[in-house]
Amino acid sequence: MDIYSGKSPAHPWFLVTTSLRPTPAQTDLAKHLAVTLQAPFVKRNDFSLETLSTRFSAAGLVVVSSQRVSYISGGSEFFFHPGIAKLRIKELKSGKTDQMIAAMSLLPGDTVLDCTLGLGADAVVAGYISGACGRITGLESSPVIAALVERGLATYTDKDQDITPAMRRVKVININYKEYLASLEPCCFDVVYFDPMFRFPRRNSPSINAARSLADHAPVCREAVAIALKVATKRVVMKERRNSSEFARLGFKTIVGGRYAPVVYGVIELRGKSQ
Repeated sequence: MDIYSGKSPAHPWFLVTTSLRPTPAQTDLAKHLAVTLQAPFVKRNDFSLETLSTRFSAAGLVVVSSQRVSYISGGSEFFFHPGIAKLRIKELKSGKTDQMIAAMSLLPGDTVLDCTLGLGADAVVAGYISGACGRITGLESSPVIAALVERGLATYTDKDQDITPAMRRVKVININYKEYLASLEPCCFDVVYFDPMFRFPRRNSPSINAARSLADHAPVCREAVAIALKVATKRVVMKERRNSSEFARLGFKTIVGGRYAPVVYGVIELRGKSQ
């Protein structure tokens, strides 16, 4: 079995491989991702994914196939798909209210810092509203999630002519949001957004389950919110479960959301600030 890596492959946390009988382009992409993720690349040959995982004690595998790049762990598969973002944009186009957009008070041309990018749905919806003159930056601390979502946002094409541009507007940065926030100048984004929803799953989705094992489950800290208040010019917004004690702990007094919605948005509005 052929392994290519700059680090010891004895007990890797995850491996990078391909589908069976990959094209040269797929193999090249897999090797590139292995370098980016600092993980071993293993030739697939005729081995099953289960065999590869067991032989190298890997918790998961990044797999490049003709259809997509995915992360497979414990029988669950995570890969990028605009999913719920497509539905939300469709509803916005039909005149319905999106509670996140309402909480952000987002307008065309606005800039958004999504501190917890995750699967990217919120960032894509924000990208649709902010438009070509806006700027959406998504931070993701997990290298695997960041790499798969970044590639998906850059390559996925949808027949809806509004979806693809919205995805392309999202810039992905693999970094912990506390580190990134601390590096910013004051008043450099209109909206700073937090969505620590991986901590408490609301539905059983194989894709989300696979991504959840990679995600940062730590709650938002007060220091990060304090810095966000300096970085934002309009609003700091946080998504959480309805009646969550996190809103009071972090100073979010205004709550926006549907009457019966299981999740709502805490808002801190910043008045009188200018860039």
